[in-house]
Amino acid sequence: MTFLYARTLTPLGEMLLASDGFALCGAWFEGQKHFPVGDGSVRDGSVQDSGWTEAGEDGVLREAVRELERYFAGDLRGFSVPLAPRGTPFQKRVWACIADISYGRTESYGAIAARLRSSPRAVGTATGRNPVSLFVPCHRVVGGGGHITGYAGGLEKKKRLLTLEGVKLEREKILQESPLSPAF
Repeated sequence: MTFLYARTLTPLGEMLLASDGFALCGAWFEGQKHFPVGDGSVRDGSVQDSGWTEAGEDGVLREAVRELERYFAGDLRGFSVPLAPRGTPFQKRVWACIADISYGRTESYGAIAARLRSSPRAVGTATGRNPVSLFVPCHRVVGGGGHITGYAGGLEKKKRLLTLEGVKLEREKILQESPLSPAF
């Protein structure tokens, strides 16, 4: 499969976005863990010889960039660009649970694991492999007791994203979720 790609600068650094022409397949912060590598993908942040094509007029990537700009400006609380992340059936079930976490809210790995009848470690591993950072908001998944743990883009980015969404933090722990989003 051929992917189209674009790079965009965000307040948290450069992101690489990938599309199959119909949906967003990837959104990675430059240098994050699990950055795509291997056959037909990016190696060390370079798309050279990856089989990927720089997007000229890809509507999916244009919309993803617009939505990221609005999100970081505080004007967007939910993404609507179509998504097609590649992963195992279990990973996709985890990502579907994460996609349901509202702006300004958090959920623990353990709570997601209980819903899926799995282990928090397995949920954490699947969460770390989320190929569409921000669009499937894995930064909203936290450890037990509200502890800020694990984020492929780095814990500082995770804290900044949660703060942007109005979540109150103290060091490495959630103090209060955003009053901007009603609890379900």
